[in-house]
Amino acid sequence: MKIHINKIFILSFLILSILFTNFNITYATDDNSNIPEISSKSAILIDNKTNRVLYDKNSNERMFPASTTKIITAILILENCNLDENVIASYDAVASIPEGYVSAKIQGEEQFTIRQLLEMLLVYSANDAANVLAEYVGGSVQSFVSMMNTKVNELGLTNTHFTNTYGLQEDNHYTTAYDLAKIMQYCIQNDDFRKIAGSVSCSIPATNKSGIRSYTSTNHLILPNNSNYYSYVTVGKTGFTTEAGSCLISCAYKNDIELTCVILGGALSDDNISSRFTDSVTLYEYGFNQFSLKNIANPGDIITTIKVPNATSDTKLLDLAFVDSINALINNSDLQTNYIPKIELNSNISAPIAKGDILGKAVYTIDDISYEAEIVATHNVEHSQLFQLILQIGSLFIALLITFEIFFSSRKKNE
Repeated sequence: MKIHINKIFILSFLILSILFTNFNITYATDDNSNIPEISSKSAILIDNKTNRVLYDKNSNERMFPASTTKIITAILILENCNLDENVIASYDAVASIPEGYVSAKIQGEEQFTIRQLLEMLLVYSANDAANVLAEYVGGSVQSFVSMMNTKVNELGLTNTHFTNTYGLQEDNHYTTAYDLAKIMQYCIQNDDFRKIAGSVSCSIPATNKSGIRSYTSTNHLILPNNSNYYSYVTVGKTGFTTEAGSCLISCAYKNDIELTCVILGGALSDDNISSRFTDSVTLYEYGFNQFSLKNIANPGDIITTIKVPNATSDTKLLDLAFVDSINALINNSDLQTNYIPKIELNSNISAPIAKGDILGKAVYTIDDISYEAEIVATHNVEHSQLFQLILQIGSLFIALLITFEIFFSSRKKNE
């Protein structure tokens, strides 16, 4: 009998082993099916309002920026010049551009306005325009490069260092996708930068040395007749060197969401289309389709009710309401989630309180991003006279006790 039991046990074990070997067990895991794949070496997609990173691929790896360098050159010029100021190009500024790098053929002693030079810089990516502008503002190109690195330090970026004004390939001229995104977020706060860097084309009037120049943007995403056109892109700057690959930094706006996308180390596809454009569109589509703004609070919405000490009975229960609205960037899969805030009240809240007094704030933390708004009193809270009366009676009673104590102590002493 014992032998039969062992045989049955062994047979059962073999059957179960076969079943489990051929049976796929599925575990609950995070759904990454919507996360796009791109061919470029480094990239980042970031929401400009919340700074939430929506996509990251080696965004903190040091890369060569090529002509995306020009955005920091441009913002420093805008912060230090008037667009209508006149500039005379020096021979040294224009002669130092190596062969093979884009040039607007600026000549020594040629005169331009700051606006015209910035258009050549950001629309056509003219390297000679970068040096002319740098000399004008910095006194010399190297002094201006020092200004560029100072600005980087002011922005708190630790993985960026510049050695030239326009993206000349040099070993110590580097940045990261993350740092470039932060620089772009800073640049687009300037309206003139937005306008020029978002221009489809520009026309430079005749100068004292040349006739009219006309240029079309190197950023195919903003060219309506280009196969890479993406209507939501508002601003951008391209870059390319053999070592850096194809680069693009841009911003796009849709449904009240503005995103910044950085592509570094791109390449050409089999059909000769640069991945800097296709990868940018892929990431923008992912961002706009996967995330939405959700209104989680409105001005006047009641968030909590508190009981105010030493208040009258009819005013002591106080509703607290939001001052401003809160809109959070939410993954579409979480749109139905009911988010609960953390209430942070001021210390020592007591009557009297006036309607509209700020009594604290409500903080929502969603995907490691904090959204907050002040909360205020919705009505006046009166100081309780009963409490005052009780306080006065109590004070009088204590005073009487002290008086009696003194009186009887004195009488006892006299006796």
